[in-house]
Amino acid sequence: MNRRMPATETVRMALSTLRSNRLRSLLTMVGIVIGNASVITLVGVGRGAQLLAEGQLNNLGANVLFVVPGNTNARRQGVTRPKTLVLEDAEAIATQVPSVKRVAPVINTNQVVQAGARSSTGAVFGATSEFPPVRGFDVAKGRFINAKDVAGAKAIAVLGSDLRTKLFPTGSAIGQQVRIGNQSFEVVGVMAPKGAVFGSNQDENTYIPITTMVNRITGRDPIYGISLNSISVEARDENSINAASFQINNLLRQRHRILRDDDFVVRSQKDALTIVGTITGGLTLMLGAIGGISLLVGGIGIMNIMLVSVSERTEEIGLRKALGARSGDVLQQFLVESLVLASLGGAIGTLAGLGTVSLVAAVTPLPATIGATMVVVTVGLSGSIGLFFGVVPARRAAKLDPIVALRSL
Repeated sequence: MNRRMPATETVRMALSTLRSNRLRSLLTMVGIVIGNASVITLVGVGRGAQLLAEGQLNNLGANVLFVVPGNTNARRQGVTRPKTLVLEDAEAIATQVPSVKRVAPVINTNQVVQAGARSSTGAVFGATSEFPPVRGFDVAKGRFINAKDVAGAKAIAVLGSDLRTKLFPTGSAIGQQVRIGNQSFEVVGVMAPKGAVFGSNQDENTYIPITTMVNRITGRDPIYGISLNSISVEARDENSINAASFQINNLLRQRHRILRDDDFVVRSQKDALTIVGTITGGLTLMLGAIGGISLLVGGIGIMNIMLVSVSERTEEIGLRKALGARSGDVLQQFLVESLVLASLGGAIGTLAGLGTVSLVAAVTPLPATIGATMVVVTVGLSGSIGLFFGVVPARRAAKLDPIVALRSL
């Protein structure tokens, strides 16, 4: 009775066969190498995009709600925002909503800011003293706007760090004069670097008292009064966010005498993170699927090459079976060869993908990264693909009739 060949001997013979055909083995692995490298790279880049978006959202401040004019449908369709939020709304939220800690009303517009012969065009914010703590900004030098500045509508300005460098590359900016539009302002502070939020560089902004913005730059709306671009609201803690959102909605509906559709939108940082997570998660899944197709093509390549190998090794298979090798032994050897090719190709592809991800993270702002679990899953998947696509050629080899095979000798 024929005995089954030991597994170690099967592995040894499979490796010996692959070594004797090094060039063909390397070419067979190319598809798997490219597939694994694609999966690792694309998933890493997709994950990096998600982390970048989440990091920028976190820059907006902790436990923050954003109240903006216009309803959701109008904002989706790009309709011009109506001037439905006014300064009195912000004051009412601050005094009448118990779940709120701070309120920062904002008016913003783009203006040319000049200092001598130097100038820069950027966002100018009319703000109050509550803006830095609500939005998580810090002052690097000097001070920010205070209550006296707002009450007196003083002509003072606070510059973002990049704007300060552009306008005053040498020396201190504190106490210097800048012109916004045709108005002169004294610089009283410089903000600490904040970075970009969705493509908008926060370090190129200028901040002036909200009352000064109304009196000197934007003016009052004849119907609505002091119209706001947005209201940033800080909840008392993370557990108060939902309550604050509900109370703000109720208060503004009463103030605006709304019976049907709201003329404002309240969004939390968590809402934005959820939306971003859904979008970037879908993007990562799509990129992973594209890489998976490459793996599938690599598996088909393994199957084709192994089928060719079966045809070339017909005499060898027939001789082995004539000497007592079982069909299971032949099947096992070809499966081991496919598994080794796929696993080795997967390991090389994974290393290449990890190198590409590290390169992307090093030379771009994208914090591309890949988890250990994904690496293990990808290598395991490539091995599984090798086994799956190795079954057909292995079964063909195992079913060869030794007499028919030996006739070709």
